[in-house]
Amino acid sequence: MQQIGQITLVVRDYDEAIDFYTRSLGFKLLEDQDMGNGKRWVRIAPSGSNCSLLLGKATNARQAESVGNQTGGRVFLFLYTDDFWADYRRMHEHGVKFAGEPREESFGTVVVFEDLYGNKWDFIQRNTQSDAGQ
Repeated sequence: MQQIGQITLVVRDYDEAIDFYTRSLGFKLLEDQDMGNGKRWVRIAPSGSNCSLLLGKATNARQAESVGNQTGGRVFLFLYTDDFWADYRRMHEHGVKFAGEPREESFGTVVVFEDLYGNKWDFIQRNTQSDAGQ
């Protein structure tokens, strides 16, 4: 068996990223360890997730260029929920920028949002029919 355990997300600043992801998206701060030389081991994740995001502060110009554009403008990550409208309202109240209105698709309810750096995410509540095959 294999699974993805964590994904590195390049950020401009550890603390502003922690604040956004925990306050605006409701993620949990799993670890925040000082590694010396200005580096930290910072892991965050949505409640109940088996995969976490490792926040990596950009340390050079090349990395800084990727902040907010890790996938060349495509949707980067997919955040699933079991209560779309409650989470959507909370995110909206915390100033999360949405690219359009939520819509119903064959797989469920979805809307694209941007994180504080401009990375695009799909926010999805899958319907029970699409869950049956997964």
